[in-house]
Amino acid sequence: MSVIWMNHASHLSELVSANNEMQAHLYLEQLMLFPIDVQDKIIEEISRLPNCNSESVASIMNRYTIIDME
Repeated sequence: MSVIWMNHASHLSELVSANNEMQAHLYLEQLMLFPIDVQDKIIEEISRLPNCNSESVASIMNRYTIIDME
């Protein structure tokens, strides 16, 4: 993962870990202009991670970015 994705993932995982779902949604919306339904899927996947680390979060975000671009 790139350093940029890792930084975004770290910030997003902090928001999700703090149960700050509204801020997580706003962050995703500003960051990548994800539609609300995709934001929900990303946040749900992050919240279900057994070990929430930047690499895992970046991988989830990257997967949705690739899907969204196709």
